Amino acid sequence: MQAIVVRQFGGPEVLRLENVAAVTPGPGQVLVRVRAAGVNPVDTYIRTGTYPVKPALPYTPGLDLAGVVDAIGPEVATWKPGDRVYSDGIGPTSGGCAEFAVCAADRVHALPERVSFAQGAALGVPYATAWRALFTRAHAQAGDTILVHGASGGVGTAAVQIARAHGLHVIGTAGTPEGLALVREQGAHAALDHRDPGYLDEVKALTGGRGVDIVLEMLANVNLDRDLEAIAKGGRVMVVGNRGRVEIDPRKCMSRDGAILGMTLFNATPADLTRIHAGLRAGIENGALSPVIGRELPLAEAAEAHRLVMAPGARGKIVLLP
Repeated sequence: MQAIVVRQFGGPEVLRLENVAAVTPGPGQVLVRVRAAGVNPVDTYIRTGTYPVKPALPYTPGLDLAGVVDAIGPEVATWKPGDRVYSDGIGPTSGGCAEFAVCAADRVHALPERVSFAQGAALGVPYATAWRALFTRAHAQAGDTILVHGASGGVGTAAVQIARAHGLHVIGTAGTPEGLALVREQGAHAALDHRDPGYLDEVKALTGGRGVDIVLEMLANVNLDRDLEAIAKGGRVMVVGNRGRVEIDPRKCMSRDGAILGMTLFNATPADLTRIHAGLRAGIENGALSPVIGRELPLAEAAEAHRLVMAPGARGKIVLLP
């Protein structure tokens, strides 16, 4: 079968399409014929070898996939060949950027017929991250006001949809006219251009001077200090993305009884994941959640997908099609 293989850590050029040995499911596992594999910023961090989660070389990347169960291993009673599934964002055993992938049977979830395979490959990391950030870590509640940085990207669009569906007042940011239009289309009550140096000043005006209850931060090394000026008393800055060190003034946090919270999806417990995907399934089935696909590329263009996912101007999810 064909798969993307990383034989050394480095830049996007280390992603190579190769013919590799077929994979087979073991006890408690399923073999999935991959129809779409999602690409996330975390995939690029892992590829460099600098991320805390470092796979043994060589490895096939890809935490998100959607496809059809092709075969089941011993001790699997929950799935059968032909079932449509998507992975939970923690990652398949053998890597999703391939024609076939082996997954633990309890790490895939049913993909409703109304959702495309490309959309299914956008559910794992982006939607599970947004859900865990909002409800498990930041304890979002109906009536809260949230500022979503980078709201036109994969996690951002997921967060806007989830927050709006749960009764939050949503302010989103983007950096292009197309991105701002997308943020509004996904349900944000207001969209701000983060290329404008004074865009965070508008948050106070939009909240009557109060500030927001939650900031969902995708680039903490750029925004964190200013985020602390945008929160209300008791507000939380939820850091889900960062690319470097940052200097902050803690007094901004102290004066508001604020909190800076961090998370990674890899810390989710099995119980967390069960709750997260039960919630996501309900939203998918009733139409409140609908992943936005920005680009679809052939599997051979994995390196280009890794470049694009880190470029400014994100618009939905990037997926690879085997």
